[in-house]
Amino acid sequence: MAKEKKTPRPKAETPKGFRDYFGAEVVERTEMLARIAEVYRLWGFDPLESSAVETVEALGKFLPDVDRPNAGVFAWQEDAGAERPGDWLALRYDLTAPLARVYAQHRNELPTPYRRYAMGPVWRNEKPGPGRFRQFYQCDADTVGTGSVAADAEICMMLADALEAVGIARGDYVIRVNNRKVLNGVLENAGVFDPFEPDRLAEKRAIVLRAIDKLDRIGPNGVAELLQAGRMDDSGDFTEGAQLTRHQAALLMTFATAKEAMANGVADVAAGVGPADLTDVAKQGLAWNPSICGYLRTVVGLSQTGNQGIDELEEISNLCAAAGYGPDRIVIDPSVVRGLGYYTGPVFEAELTFEITDDEGRPRQFGSVAGGGRYDDLVKRFTGQAVPATGISIGVDRLLAALHAKGLGSKAAAGPVVVTVMDRDRMAEYQTMAAELRAAGIRAEVYLGNPKNFGNQLKYADRRAAPVAVIQGEDERARGVVQVKDLILGAKIAETATLEEWKDRPAQVECARGELVATVRRLLDRA
Repeated sequence: MAKEKKTPRPKAETPKGFRDYFGAEVVERTEMLARIAEVYRLWGFDPLESSAVETVEALGKFLPDVDRPNAGVFAWQEDAGAERPGDWLALRYDLTAPLARVYAQHRNELPTPYRRYAMGPVWRNEKPGPGRFRQFYQCDADTVGTGSVAADAEICMMLADALEAVGIARGDYVIRVNNRKVLNGVLENAGVFDPFEPDRLAEKRAIVLRAIDKLDRIGPNGVAELLQAGRMDDSGDFTEGAQLTRHQAALLMTFATAKEAMANGVADVAAGVGPADLTDVAKQGLAWNPSICGYLRTVVGLSQTGNQGIDELEEISNLCAAAGYGPDRIVIDPSVVRGLGYYTGPVFEAELTFEITDDEGRPRQFGSVAGGGRYDDLVKRFTGQAVPATGISIGVDRLLAALHAKGLGSKAAAGPVVVTVMDRDRMAEYQTMAAELRAAGIRAEVYLGNPKNFGNQLKYADRRAAPVAVIQGEDERARGVVQVKDLILGAKIAETATLEEWKDRPAQVECARGELVATVRRLLDRA
């Protein structure tokens, strides 16, 4: 008789592109999101928790760089029986597409405008890489149902407040603002956009957008090459260009490098501020934003669309300045081009300006941690009617990484006070001690392993990052006292100091049983 083959044990490993988050990481993220949520609530936004699963049809074709609606998502088809095929469902890939479905479905019950924020995981079926996971957190805030530019200004100001609330100091970040309409005006002026036939030349414009987006990486000369015949990189690979004329490319480069031109004093400043004074935006008060808008008007020429976009930028700047959010925090920046294929008006990007050291030891700025803008066409897919909307999305993992790079990450979350067990038969008494601590708002637990080896109990407390251990043997019980061990101070003594240096702060104290809670609280406050 053949021996039955054993079923292999499953591998204990996370799927590729996913990861597990443990106590301190979860606590840190939760605390950061709570601070952001408080800012959103102060601005009048309400929380929304939408389903993690949507129909593929509802998600639509808005996943970046993907042509098919079910590409890039985790999707499956429901079994609806033989009569008809089941619906295709998918895990949400962002929090904006579900918002469009929610608003279209419940618009008769929701206020207009509808201001909501949402926080939670999203999933993308993409190739994972270092620091790139298939499940990650997003933190969004959106206003749906108003075309007022004041809504865009509010999003920018609220984002500034949120960054400061989590610990990013003023001067270490800037909210950069551009407008899709301004770029359309430049494209129109260059002869590659027709406002009456917006779909014409779409492929050429896509090449133009990708080229301008590479300005930071390949520089003005490289972008100019991509706008024309094409560019060969250092490895010998050739990238086909947009085939624009030299004149068309020069006009687009004037737009793409407007910020640098202003800062270097090339532009003739409209607000009466000398060009040399614009080299440091933060020192110029209200001068920069109106000046850059005046410069952009020379670039868009007579384009009605472009001038409308500049009008909107000026209004955002004026509203922010009136509320105390000057260009040291919110600045007009025409180099912001990411997402312009998706957004229909103002676009925003939160950039952290402090320096960090990369993997090769070179200094660089941390970069972007949030992005967003106005998207007036998303809800229209459901309703057939234009519904204006604007919003922002914070990259939660990026922002947490920034806080760590700045030395602002939460310290490792303290574990619970551990009540040790010296006698199994007195478990009820130990549980009573823990209950008293919890009733006073102090995290506490009773050791539930094998109590025979007391050293193992202290090792357990150390692994739990417990700040304090409570000890009561038969002798302490007979005298009506407990021993309270300061594990944090004990670790310091063991590492760096002699007992004499710490004798005025003993690592273990004895107190009356009735003073247990007060003694533990005093040690926690001291820590």
